[in-house]
Amino acid sequence: MKRYFYCIGLFLSYHFALPTAAMAYIGPGAGFAFMSSFFVLIAAGFITFFALLSWPLRAVVLFFKRRSIKQNSKARRVILVGFDGLDPKLCDAFMAKGKMPNLKRISETGSYRTLKTTTPAISPVAWSTFSTGVNPGKHRIFDFFTRDPHTYLPVLSSAAITTSKRTLKIGPVQIPIKKATASFLRKSVSVWTILGKKKIFSSVLRVPITFPPEKFYGTCLSAMCAPDILGTQGTYTVFSTRKPSEKNGSAGNYAPIKLIGNNFESVITGPAIEKYGTKKTLQLKINGTIDLKKSIVRLTVGTKTVELSVGKYSAWMPIVFKAGVRKKVQGIARFLLTEIAPDLCIYMTPINIDPEHPNLPISHPGYYAISASKLHGSFSTLGLAEDTWALDEGVIDEKAFLDQAYDIYEERKTLLMDNVRRGKDGFLAFVFDTSDRIQHMFFRYQSEDHPANQGKDTALHKDTIEQLYNKMDSLAGQIMECTNGKDLVMFVSDHGFTSFKYGVNLNSWLWKEGYLSLKAGAGLDGEWFSNVDWTKTRAYAYGLAGIFINTKGRERDGIVEIGKEKKALIAELKDKIESLSVDGNGMRPIRRVIAARGELKGPYVNDAPDLIIGYEEGYRASWNCAKGVITEQVIETNTRCWSGDHCVDPELVPGVFFSNWKMEDPEPALQDLAPTILDIFGIEKQKFHDGKVLPFVQPESKKIKPNH
Repeated sequence: MKRYFYCIGLFLSYHFALPTAAMAYIGPGAGFAFMSSFFVLIAAGFITFFALLSWPLRAVVLFFKRRSIKQNSKARRVILVGFDGLDPKLCDAFMAKGKMPNLKRISETGSYRTLKTTTPAISPVAWSTFSTGVNPGKHRIFDFFTRDPHTYLPVLSSAAITTSKRTLKIGPVQIPIKKATASFLRKSVSVWTILGKKKIFSSVLRVPITFPPEKFYGTCLSAMCAPDILGTQGTYTVFSTRKPSEKNGSAGNYAPIKLIGNNFESVITGPAIEKYGTKKTLQLKINGTIDLKKSIVRLTVGTKTVELSVGKYSAWMPIVFKAGVRKKVQGIARFLLTEIAPDLCIYMTPINIDPEHPNLPISHPGYYAISASKLHGSFSTLGLAEDTWALDEGVIDEKAFLDQAYDIYEERKTLLMDNVRRGKDGFLAFVFDTSDRIQHMFFRYQSEDHPANQGKDTALHKDTIEQLYNKMDSLAGQIMECTNGKDLVMFVSDHGFTSFKYGVNLNSWLWKEGYLSLKAGAGLDGEWFSNVDWTKTRAYAYGLAGIFINTKGRERDGIVEIGKEKKALIAELKDKIESLSVDGNGMRPIRRVIAARGELKGPYVNDAPDLIIGYEEGYRASWNCAKGVITEQVIETNTRCWSGDHCVDPELVPGVFFSNWKMEDPEPALQDLAPTILDIFGIEKQKFHDGKVLPFVQPESKKIKPNH
């Protein structure tokens, strides 16, 4: 009941701080739909009134339901903390060096195992399996994005945002409005939904593939695949007096700075809105002054002014675009002065959805993000919040990236520890991306011969990954201090990590081998297969997972018949790709090729890549391959900062499993966690689950006594 009053209290305290207009994001470049918050307030008022009116009756029903559940529960609460990408080989090495004393202690008094990941070993796939307890063939997430079979263009795998026109009738007046809907595309049923039906409260915070959030008995704050307000997965901006071609990359926006003495001005580019049938890109003017004596810049954004010094991030600042009378689009961003002379350069993070004024449903209940922001201050909401592209393209340096990553880590740590300290029962799941993002960008330091080390420092940040693992271990220790033996605490990762030295462009190989055809007279280098002749193409690689057969009846211009022809082609490609060698030197970049229909089971296997590529350590799909660019080279040397990865053969990158209770299964898998969590709360494993229930040994002295 405390949770009930807490949520209602937060709602009453913060609801009327909502902006004057509630807005729903339509999609990349499509604009925003506006709806007066007057109707939102009225509806919310009725909901609150009836909730307060009916709470005594619901409290009695809930008391008896929870009492029954408690009698069958083996734990007071279950806490699962995800350290995305934590690798067992590195954990072993750092525990042996004494750098991870807390997890080492847990491994000795509780349990420590490698944790089998998913096929393919990609974060959205793996965390979806954690959430549902099923293989990808049942939850339909196979990569970050997939192709639309009708257009061959990329679409996000986990969410879709659409708009529809409708009319609101108030008496004789009809008001045309647009309704935006964010659809959740992951299939199957999450463990917290099942718990909620039994009135077991769940807090699901920053767990990947929870955008838009599901409705269940509990709270949720979305993570991976939540967009910025431009509708992208993260578009930074560089304001500079330097020409864009000299330094700025392709993943961000460039905004020229106009200097007038020591004063300057520029423009932030916002989302596009549709108004009176036309689209308009919103803009926000910014200005400031340069103080060379103090080496600072005073930057004014809207009504806020901040002092910037080189190498230090600003706090989160509101970015407010005016979109009409009493209509605005609001986000938040941070600024970093990267250079003051001879050129002025200011980096701005992607514009995150403002948790205090969300334009999109990023939490459940809707006011949860607002209340968290009120309690703890503004925080990042972007699914991929650490700006790996800005580091990869030289817009920020490694120190700036680490500062950003650990600032985000501290935001999330604050929220997690608040929930750990306040919670007394139920299920809490929280995932940290920090461990994944930093390993991606600093793994070159793990091997001296990494191609990404050429021409770069190899000493300054050589201990970064060790320090990262030590920080994760320290957090584990702080969590354990707030729990006891009645709490089952698990620390898990969705996959491990390995070096990424060379990229493999299988589209180039398919083209050279005659499986993929280009249009007559077309050249190479067109993104998203723009130069491909689909009427003559039998197979193509897409994203990071694998190869699709251009199947008749599935793809728009499919030419391969289902049945014998397709099976023969799959077998032929599997044999040839597994035999592929690098420049004839005997080095094989592909460890094995996995036929999806043999590995995956479920109603959505037909949506998976037909062949899932299990790369060897050191190799991965090249960036060009992932975005459908055909080049002359099949093997590409990876010199980017993004120097570590896990999109390899799943057998090479298992995750980790630590628990404070002893667990007797020697080979746990990620898909086992959902049915195990249900079992801990006295709920039977569901028939659709692929995972098994892990055998935990409940501490004798800490067993929960049934309430009688």
